Amino acid sequence: MLATLDVPYVDTRAADLVWTLDHPVLPALTLGRATTLGGTLELRVLGASHQVVLRGRDGDVVETVACLPGHRPYLPDAVDRRVAGRRYRFRATVDQVSAAEVSARADELRAMAEGQATAPTVVASFPAAPDALTALAAVTGRGVGWRTWHVYPNSGQVVSTSTEVV
Repeated sequence: MLATLDVPYVDTRAADLVWTLDHPVLPALTLGRATTLGGTLELRVLGASHQVVLRGRDGDVVETVACLPGHRPYLPDAVDRRVAGRRYRFRATVDQVSAAEVSARADELRAMAEGQATAPTVVASFPAAPDALTALAAVTGRGVGWRTWHVYPNSGQVVSTSTEVV
């Protein structure tokens, strides 16, 4: 699904992001849902950030990567821990790219949303900054997984994350 968010664009960057597994579920600007063997998966866009909610019989996993007022910025490279009785593995990278590469990555993500055939995908942009994107895609594998991308044109950054819950 490709969505244009009807909210003002607020510039941000990777250094402003907070990763957490204990933030309450926030209202989504747009979202995608999937039913998996591991439960129900919600891919939630929060503007220039995301929240993924995996609801399962042993409890919920709520991953938030967002600018959260009152929280100190923290985006780890890797996390591996037990959550709701499962193994949770998170990885994040921040790429510093040129303006041309920002546009190319944004085009790739829009094409991914338009061509989604197998897994739920959500790509959201802002009318005032069409290359400022937040994208989420469910991934099939051993357990339940998802990938996310946050494209920040003003800082020339692309934040990519991958998560697997087994």
